[in-house]
Amino acid sequence: MATGAKGVRGKLRVYLGAAPGVGKTYAMLAEAHRRVERGTDVAVGYVEPHRRPRTEELLAGLEILPCREIEYRDAAFTEMDVDAVLTRRPAVALVDELAHTNVPGSRNAKRWQDVEELLQAGIDVVSTVNIQHLESLGDVVESITGVRQRETVPDEVVRRADQIELVDMSPQALRRRMAHGNIYAPDRVDAALSNYFRPGNLTALRELALLWVADRVDEYLRQYRADHSISTTWQARERIVVGLTGGPEGRTLIRRAARMAAKGAGGEILAVHIVSGDGLIAGSAKELTVQRTLVEELGGSFHHVVGDDVPTALLDFARGVNATQIVLGTSRRKTWQYVFGPGVGATAARDSGPDLDVHIVTHEEAAKGRGLPIARGARLGRSRVVAGWLVGAAGPVLLALVLTTWHPGLGLATDMLLFLALTVAAALVGGLFPALVSALGGSLLLNYYFTPPTHAFTIAEPENILALAIFVVVGVSVASVVDLAARRTQQAARLRSEAEILSFLAGSVLRGESSLDALLERVRETFAMDSVAFLERESEHDNWSCAASVGAAPCGRPEDADVEVPVNDRLSLALTGRVLPASDRRVLSAFAAQAAVALDRRRLEDEAAHARELAEGNRIRTALLAAVSHDLRTPLAGIKAAVSSLRSVDVAWSPEDEAELLEGIENGADRLDHLVGNLLDMSRLQTGTVTPLMRATDLDEVVPMALGGVPEGSVLLDIPETLPMVAADPGLLERAAANLVENAVKYSPPGSKVLVAASALGNRVELRVVDRGPGVPDAAKDRIFEPFQRYGDTPRGTGVGLGLAVARGFTEAMGGTLVAEDTPGGGMTMVLTLRAAVTQDLRST
Repeated sequence: MATGAKGVRGKLRVYLGAAPGVGKTYAMLAEAHRRVERGTDVAVGYVEPHRRPRTEELLAGLEILPCREIEYRDAAFTEMDVDAVLTRRPAVALVDELAHTNVPGSRNAKRWQDVEELLQAGIDVVSTVNIQHLESLGDVVESITGVRQRETVPDEVVRRADQIELVDMSPQALRRRMAHGNIYAPDRVDAALSNYFRPGNLTALRELALLWVADRVDEYLRQYRADHSISTTWQARERIVVGLTGGPEGRTLIRRAARMAAKGAGGEILAVHIVSGDGLIAGSAKELTVQRTLVEELGGSFHHVVGDDVPTALLDFARGVNATQIVLGTSRRKTWQYVFGPGVGATAARDSGPDLDVHIVTHEEAAKGRGLPIARGARLGRSRVVAGWLVGAAGPVLLALVLTTWHPGLGLATDMLLFLALTVAAALVGGLFPALVSALGGSLLLNYYFTPPTHAFTIAEPENILALAIFVVVGVSVASVVDLAARRTQQAARLRSEAEILSFLAGSVLRGESSLDALLERVRETFAMDSVAFLERESEHDNWSCAASVGAAPCGRPEDADVEVPVNDRLSLALTGRVLPASDRRVLSAFAAQAAVALDRRRLEDEAAHARELAEGNRIRTALLAAVSHDLRTPLAGIKAAVSSLRSVDVAWSPEDEAELLEGIENGADRLDHLVGNLLDMSRLQTGTVTPLMRATDLDEVVPMALGGVPEGSVLLDIPETLPMVAADPGLLERAAANLVENAVKYSPPGSKVLVAASALGNRVELRVVDRGPGVPDAAKDRIFEPFQRYGDTPRGTGVGLGLAVARGFTEAMGGTLVAEDTPGGGMTMVLTLRAAVTQDLRST
């Protein structure tokens, strides 16, 4: 009997099903029979035949190892016995349903973990899994079928398999199998065909399986080529690389490549844009965004590659992805511009080799010109460039005039040093090219005016020839070094500025600063623009709208902007004022990305605030229903009982009993009126419809009116007549004071009076309601002012818990405050503070 060798990991073979019922278990069992016929030791660790007759027939003749019975929630479940398989140690073990979740109490949580143990023990495993059970495809499968797969297996487990075999079947054939009862029981067929096994679902699952396996084949191929150092292209399938410059011809190239890919089975498009080593994009960022969208719509992919040598970078990318063809556009350069080089297309075609075809596609922009390369000195600014050319061109002439007129006879060496100093000055001011003109012009003037024989372009002495040659070489060298140092200094200053800006952005992210307007204002100040607008739209077919803007007259469309930085198809940063150089786009892109984050964060905060409002409203509605169902029913029940008793003809009530019942009806009605009043007041506060009519008000006139709802003798009033008037709405102030007094009386112990006192403090007047009740801990002092809150074990029949909430709401509506404090010696003091009226003389009017 053959057994797995210890210390050698077993091999895993997986039958990947495109959908349930395609026959992966059948294929696994058929493979087992083939191996048994070849003399291989095969045992069945676990197979689930699903009561399918043909699958059960294939189990005959195979050794089936015993399974393990597990009790869980009063039911018996059957799972693979890993110990039994390890003890038996067959050469090959069959384990069905790799993504299966084991019953709690099993050796491992997942069956793929059981399989991993068998592989570690040196046992080869043949298993099965459906494409919908791969973990990375869970969301995709749910969006297609509407069914969330609870049992999944990590993709890496399947990718590590030594062999993956796709078990596929057309949707029509699979539905016929289903209709014939070869997959599910007859009572489940109709439901399955009309739901999960719809033709569209099966076609989508089949495409997922084919693409996943194709990617796996690509991995195998790349690994094999890397292991064997194979750099030549293997034309297994057409991969077409489209070189994009960011110019308008890119769309033509992409569509041409798509037609070429469609002619062959499995063709693939890869669009690539070569970015220079400093990260700058030479083409139009807006055009590249449009071309990226077009490539993705045609099923291709878009790539950015960094490289200073465009043809080399393009060819390296093409060979790296095993491309078979490259599509390039005819150069936009004019004929005379070829003096700068043969062009990307010609160089790529020359160096591509025999295994990579290069197609040059003509287009409407061909030979229309692409502009000269930007001169290095252009980065110095227009004024410095003009000054540099004046020094480099006119400076030597003026110097020669001065030396020949006023200082003749200084000597050739001194003259050369002066001309060399002028060359260095030209390099410092205007860059390399003015310095070169200065060096060449100075050498000619030195030759004509200062080198014997003078006034002729001839040199009599050989050492003067050497001196002039050295002058030219030194002048050119010094000019190059000075120009390089000046450009490096400028680049360092720019990079430092960019670093500071990016540091600000990173700091704003870490600090949680999310003000979109402040960010846009920083962009406007940084780049000295007139206006900055952040534009958005729902889709590419909708009109643009302005999400935020700063500055005067912001533009409403990206096309109207002087500078546009797209974030994606729906968001764009638009600036007006001047055209910025391409070197600023790196920082602008960072600002645009941060603006998108700030916009999302602002909307999330708005949604969260709205959600909190909805939650608070829902909580209040729930509490209101509870109040209506219980607290309001209690006085109604008392009134109903008293009225029913009075109307009863079976009982002769005495005048005293009738008076008591009528008093109960009146008390219940008053209590009900008070509860309903509080509910209406709270509703007004929640909806923001409380509009106080502010005027100068006397506390000693309003507060006594608020004591009507409490028993006589339960309140001690202390409000001096000399108090200043307060700015308040008398009606709201009376309601707030009444609620405070009633709440204090409710919690005061029997025989203890509530003190209502007022005092002036600066420009404020305080009304204090003092009780000797149980008091409230500091942690609960703010909570008692929330709607429907009652402290402690107060019975529910005593109110709906709105009195203090209404009192604080009315007080704050009048511009005052209401807080709770501890009463010295025990109890609680409510402090209502209002502003004193501005006109003190109104008391006498």
